[in-house]
Amino acid sequence: MAEVMYGPMQLLVVVFDNPEFHGKIRRELESVMEEGIIRLIDLLFVWKDENGSTKFMEATQLDEKERMRFGAVVGGLLGFGAGGEEGARRGIEEGALAAAQENYGITEEDIMEVTDAIPEGTAAAILIIEHLWAKDLKQAIKDEGGVLVSQGMLTPELLALVGEELAEAVKFAEEEQKSHAAPAV
Repeated sequence: MAEVMYGPMQLLVVVFDNPEFHGKIRRELESVMEEGIIRLIDLLFVWKDENGSTKFMEATQLDEKERMRFGAVVGGLLGFGAGGEEGARRGIEEGALAAAQENYGITEEDIMEVTDAIPEGTAAAILIIEHLWAKDLKQAIKDEGGVLVSQGMLTPELLALVGEELAEAVKFAEEEQKSHAAPAV
């Protein structure tokens, strides 16, 4: 049986200070899903009103077989990050159980942590997405014997901040060099 190739997975957690949704996020998600750019593994929206009452909405694009597989995989990854190998084993078991209960990757504990963390009158979204656009690149890297050893997401805002800090460090180093330069003879 051929191995199923998946694209890279990404976990996003977004908080909304003044949640007044008008469908723009849903439309954009639908657009990139229809174009085959991403696949929605799991999405959970949590709304907390001014009285602390919560409402939830969850969605996925996975079929039943994939829900079971991804529940175990995501549970294992989250568990490993929290508790090493033992955490991964517990996470796999809990993830498979959560998937069996139609909770496809985001556990009840995750939901409670987010719910407790967000203030009244706000909302949060947890998304696990698969980057379908990267599947062919991933296969090409594998075919050439490459092994991914690290990955991360950089935002333009972070790059701008790092660029500003780098520019300040270069300016400081240049000024230090000028002040320590030997006088001309």
